[in-house]
Amino acid sequence: MIGLIFGETSFPLEILNKIKRKKEKYLIIDLTKSKKFKKDKKSYPVSIGQFGKILNILKNNNCNKVLFAGKVSKPNFSKLKLDLKGIYYIPRIIKASKVGDAAILKEIIKILKEQKIKTISSLFFNPELALKKGNYTKIKPSSDDKKDINKAIQTLANLGKYNFSQGTVVRDNKVIAIEKKGGTEQMLIKCKSKNNKKGGVLVKFPKKKQDLRIDLPTVGLKTFKLSKTAGLKGIVLKNKQHIFLEKIACINFANKNKMFINIKWRKFLF
Repeated sequence: MIGLIFGETSFPLEILNKIKRKKEKYLIIDLTKSKKFKKDKKSYPVSIGQFGKILNILKNNNCNKVLFAGKVSKPNFSKLKLDLKGIYYIPRIIKASKVGDAAILKEIIKILKEQKIKTISSLFFNPELALKKGNYTKIKPSSDDKKDINKAIQTLANLGKYNFSQGTVVRDNKVIAIEKKGGTEQMLIKCKSKNNKKGGVLVKFPKKKQDLRIDLPTVGLKTFKLSKTAGLKGIVLKNKQHIFLEKIACINFANKNKMFINIKWRKFLF
């Protein structure tokens, strides 16, 4: 039995569909605000503060492994529903939340480990969502694009020392946007050129201290649409260290709009 701890985004649905096809035994801990998995008979809607309930569900169903998928945002702690275990653990969650949303999940993983519950990779059932090194579109990066990509990779490497960001946009060899707590979408909305200047790349690489079991850079069709609106020429991800949703739709969109999709593991060598 695998425990699926699901948050927002479409990624959890990809996992659930694959698990159902494989006929794996599962249960869902539904942390979404809308309780989007409530129609599934094996789903348990809970609050992130109900640790006692979460642990009891897992233990009563002999779940010694869990998988996290989807975004779990920082909750409003003053309105959070807490059980006794929640009251005990919430100071740790509040402390983690000051670092960022990913830190909340990391702290939950520590709590589960203390209860002898192992966390497996979010890509365990869907390895096909992480693409291998290569170019996936008709258009390939030009020499100027490669310079922008190298600049972005180096920028993220420098920021990674401070566990700061997993995404940046570079245009004309200048950093014009860095992903912050608002995420990739907010970054892309803000980086549209005021004079409609075209060019530039979005690069998303995991941070140096990132827990790749639960927190991988993710892109989907919306990412590509926002990148096009921002005038960008392409998107670059790290080899097998990302989640690529709606792959066929994204590749078709990129080809139609003369954008490139490039998967790398290091900077371009000239």
